[in-house]
Amino acid sequence: MREHRRFFLASVLAGLILRVLFLVYFPAVTDDSRIYADFANNWLQHGIYGLTESGQIVPTDTRLPGYPAFLAAIFALFGPGNFKAVMLAQIVADLGTCLIVADLARRTVSGRTARIAFVLAALCPFLANYATAALTETLEVFFTALALDCAVAALDRMNRGQPGAKLWAATSAAVGACMLLRPDGGILLAGIGLYLIVQLWLRRGRAIAPVVMAATLFAALGLAPLVPWTIRNFRTLHHFQPLAPRYANASDELALHGFQRWVKTWIVDYASVEEIYWSVPGDKLDAAKLPNRTFDSSEQQERTLALISNYNQSQEMTPELDVCFGELAAERIHAHPLRYYLGLPALRIADMWLRPRTEILPPDVRWWEFNDDPKASVMAVGFGLLNLIYLGTALLALTRRPTGIRYAGLFVLFLLLRSAFLGTLENPETRYTLECFPVVIVLAAGCLASATEHWWLDSTILKSQLL
Repeated sequence: MREHRRFFLASVLAGLILRVLFLVYFPAVTDDSRIYADFANNWLQHGIYGLTESGQIVPTDTRLPGYPAFLAAIFALFGPGNFKAVMLAQIVADLGTCLIVADLARRTVSGRTARIAFVLAALCPFLANYATAALTETLEVFFTALALDCAVAALDRMNRGQPGAKLWAATSAAVGACMLLRPDGGILLAGIGLYLIVQLWLRRGRAIAPVVMAATLFAALGLAPLVPWTIRNFRTLHHFQPLAPRYANASDELALHGFQRWVKTWIVDYASVEEIYWSVPGDKLDAAKLPNRTFDSSEQQERTLALISNYNQSQEMTPELDVCFGELAAERIHAHPLRYYLGLPALRIADMWLRPRTEILPPDVRWWEFNDDPKASVMAVGFGLLNLIYLGTALLALTRRPTGIRYAGLFVLFLLLRSAFLGTLENPETRYTLECFPVVIVLAAGCLASATEHWWLDSTILKSQLL
């Protein structure tokens, strides 16, 4: 940064302007934001980690304490419910993420790649958009990038035969922060841990003590932040819960396992998440929004529509109705197991990676029908193309032999594990792949750095020949 001070200052300024524009025109306070704020206010003002129900504060474990703790700190400084202060703090954190991504690129490729990675991160509208949304994504991406950067630095120390205990402790702390923000933060723990196991296997017969030490320290310290939370849940709620419930439901609340399983027998895109999945319970279901793949036969269609009609009468999912949806799901899975276990998960993963990242922006959820405002349609198409450029450039970097990117195996392992996990979800939301963008940006920067370097060398040789 000292060597390229003007470059980084100009890039930071451009990134700041982009995020301020999102703050001015597209700030996002969602239902989830208000739930997190309720946790934070109750924790801050009454010392109870819980939600307000009928005027009473009820302790619960439906959300992990990481983001409510962040909100509580901001509210304590700037006043309860001050979401603008939250977003400004997230903008600062997001710009910090850009620096961490640049450092990760410097460690794994080169200084030239670091500068490109910094620009790609600073001008990435997907990161900037969520910086001005009162949601967990910005902090989750920050700690994911930090964990990977610390892990790479620790691996460098380990490969040189040095201890690196402090770096592994820092990696564990960042991973712990990820898990306290979102349950799927544990994928990062699994990814780094599995990479260390692979290193242990590759070193068989050679010096394995540093790898064993690193893996043990990383696992122990990485899980340590969950211990107080687990103890709290056991003492207060009287059950074992180290993370958060799978469906974010209270212990006395119906989990809707049958309905969830039925949804997974047909859902592949985010449009159905907004139109169908989020409507239950509380809103009517529009059967006309169901895709044709929801039914395997006319008889099955009649049964499905009858169940939906039954639900629409009260907009409440009863245990009996949930069982009926579960039976319908079991029938569909039995008839087409490959579709359920392979085909649909693959399509959900593709949708989360390739869909235009405009879910908290004005474009209509059915952007491909182009029946929206022209500006919104242009935004959707533009975001979609930009997303493809980021992903395509990163993929191109991985196809090169050799890639020129150190620890590319760690990056690929993390991407594969997270994608495989996301395929198991019944709500394909593009924001769930945002945690992968530090890796995507480093890979894309590596590809661009290599291409521009070859172009510069070729042009230099040509000029010398002409002269």
